[in-house]
Amino acid sequence: MTRELDTAILAAKAAGKITLDRFGELSSPEISAKEFKDFVTEVDKACEAAISSIITEAFPDDSLLCEEGTLAQGLSGRTWIVDPLDGTLNFIHSFPVFSISIALRGSDGTILSGVVYQPVLDELFTAEKGMGAFLNGKPITVSSRSETDIFLIATGLPFKEYHYIESYVAMLKEVIRDSAGIRRAGSAAIDLAYTACGRFDGFWEYKLYPWDFAAGVLLVREAGGTVTDFEGNADVFQKQSIIAGNGVTHPMLLDKALRHFSPN
Repeated sequence: MTRELDTAILAAKAAGKITLDRFGELSSPEISAKEFKDFVTEVDKACEAAISSIITEAFPDDSLLCEEGTLAQGLSGRTWIVDPLDGTLNFIHSFPVFSISIALRGSDGTILSGVVYQPVLDELFTAEKGMGAFLNGKPITVSSRSETDIFLIATGLPFKEYHYIESYVAMLKEVIRDSAGIRRAGSAAIDLAYTACGRFDGFWEYKLYPWDFAAGVLLVREAGGTVTDFEGNADVFQKQSIIAGNGVTHPMLLDKALRHFSPN
């Protein structure tokens, strides 16, 4: 395990402790709207401060890109991409599904390390480029399921932008037909981590941010899965739409996305 991954784990667990200490105890003044239907809490900010401090102390020459606005421009060319609390709305409602996501992106755009930590279950998903993916230290792989009548597929629902809702609903109808069930956890990082360990057979979501998916993308790929955008491109940072799955579910979801979503 590299020093970079050690640092990401330390930071994720520090943030996880903050979330558990405050879970179920938020008051209204601690919650504010960033924009329409998008919220931030004092816990998000405290987690981001803790993560940023740990990473900056360990790697002062690296850059930071964090959801709640913490930015640092380093000289190394590497960037830490951080979602300090993925699933804020769940957290606000005391729905116990949320995570901390931390990824390190190299100067060439390659994701080098990734951590997704789910504090309530104390589940730590980790990956390093070329080294495999792990859950609490044990190797994980994407599912080997190949029959549509048993697939469990994860997705995210449109909640701020509605211009693509007809395309989304059309694709959703087909995925419902070609699976045993759909789940919407409310945390893309968890959706990707669960795809990496085979709990979900696939995942798709239109228009995410880098902090939502960076760590999870590495997890799925290192677990033997495939991740692309809705046009089949491996560089998901360009379009920021995600399709992830195994050798059957990824092409199935990609085919539907290509038919229902126009290139953009």
